[in-house]
Amino acid sequence: KTINTRTADMIGAGQMEFNVTHNFGDIAGSNGGIKRFFGLDNATDIRIGFHIGVGKTTEIVAARAKGAGLVQSLWELGIKQQLMQQMQDDPSKPLSIALYANAVVSTETSNPFPDQDNSFGKFSDRLSHIIQLIIAKKINAVSLQLNPTFMSRGYAVSYDQRSMFALGGAVRFPLVKNRLNLVVDYFHPFRSKESKDSFKIKDNQSFYGIFGAGFEIITWGHVFRLNFTNATEILENRFIPRTITSWGKGQFRWGFTVARNFTL
Repeated sequence: KTINTRTADMIGAGQMEFNVTHNFGDIAGSNGGIKRFFGLDNATDIRIGFHIGVGKTTEIVAARAKGAGLVQSLWELGIKQQLMQQMQDDPSKPLSIALYANAVVSTETSNPFPDQDNSFGKFSDRLSHIIQLIIAKKINAVSLQLNPTFMSRGYAVSYDQRSMFALGGAVRFPLVKNRLNLVVDYFHPFRSKESKDSFKIKDNQSFYGIFGAGFEIITWGHVFRLNFTNATEILENRFIPRTITSWGKGQFRWGFTVARNFTL
C-alpha cells in the first residue's frame, strides 16, 4: 500500500512480505490532544498480514485486523493478479495494471440489539468483499495511480447501503533517491444522498473522504511507512463505508507500516 490505496507492485515468485500496520487515535479534536498523548494512548486498528508471491504475476494475501467500531476481529483472504507491467522501452505497455479482490469475515460476537453494524443474523452477514482495479504509471521518478473500487457487504443497517463504489488515487514523489518518498492518497466513496441524510438524522453522523499523507523510508531489508490519515480502519471493506472522522475536526491519526521480505 501507499497509505490506504493498494499499489500495482508485486512481491515476486517465491517471496513473502510480512507487514504490520498500526493506526493510533485522534491527534487533535475532542478525543485527542495532550490528554490522549496526541492519539498514542489508543490503537484504533492493527493489521498483521502475509503477502505471498505464488507466481511472477500472482500474489495471495492472508491477514488479521483488529477492526474498529462495532465490527471487529476481521480475517482477510485476498488475491492480487498483475495484468500488465509498465515497460519504459515498450510503448505497448505504458501502464502497470493489477486487480485485487478479497473476502473479509468478522468473528465478532453478534449484537443482540437490532439494526446495529454487528447485528449479524447468519454467517453471510459477517462477510464483506472488495474488487479493486489498480492502474499505475511512473513518469520519470513520480508515480501516479488510480484505484476504482467496488465494495459489498452481506449486512448493513436498514438505512445504509450494502454495496458502494469508491474511487481512490495516489501520488508518490521521491525526496531522496532510493531512500525517502512522499506519498499522498485519497478515496472518495460514492454514497447516496438518502443514506447520508438518514445517518445525519438518526445518528448525527457525517461521512468523509479518506485522505492520507506520509513518508516511505527505505532501509536495508525493511520499508517503514510513517502515515497520517483520517481513516480509523485499515481494510477497504471498512474504511470506505464507515469513515466518519474529519481532518478539519482534528480527527486524523498517526499510523505506520513495517514490512519485511523473506525468500521462501
